[in-house]
Amino acid sequence: MLTRRSVPSAAALLAVLVAGVVALGLLAFTASGRARAQSGVGSCGDPSAPYAEVQIATHPRINLQLARTEQERETGLMYVDNLPPDGGMLFVYTAASNESYWMYHTLIPLSIAWIDRDGTIVDIQDMPRLNDPNDIQEASNTIYTPSGSYWYALEVNEGWFAQNGVGVGQQMLFCLGGS
Repeated sequence: MLTRRSVPSAAALLAVLVAGVVALGLLAFTASGRARAQSGVGSCGDPSAPYAEVQIATHPRINLQLARTEQERETGLMYVDNLPPDGGMLFVYTAASNESYWMYHTLIPLSIAWIDRDGTIVDIQDMPRLNDPNDIQEASNTIYTPSGSYWYALEVNEGWFAQNGVGVGQQMLFCLGGS
């Protein structure tokens, strides 16, 4: 006797296809180290890691401190009184974010670039030092909000992006080491 087999619907086939693509993406995410942002936050095998490099002719490089946890991102560069000329902090998010930044307890002037998942800079802003970095009222009135969502935020010494010819729409390459 013949029985009729059910045929998967187009939606079910699409769901399986999407799940496969996501699985491959996750494999690629963890397999590569020295690649654009979407390709991984993994080991690049470079002993000078972690660093970020802008994909322009001069390839300016920033030696990074990483802020991956919520606590690390909340603290950021607070209380830091000196940042090396080519130093910075990369805030790494696990999903797209629209969070704003402020300069509360931040003792040095900074510039910030918000970077999307594929490493493209979506916005850059200068964040001057507050008159009183410990004044929560002044800090609350001086908020820096990106023009779009991002997966990474990169803080450097104020003016670093302009001094190095780095602008919105350019690509960043991250080498985040094995940590």
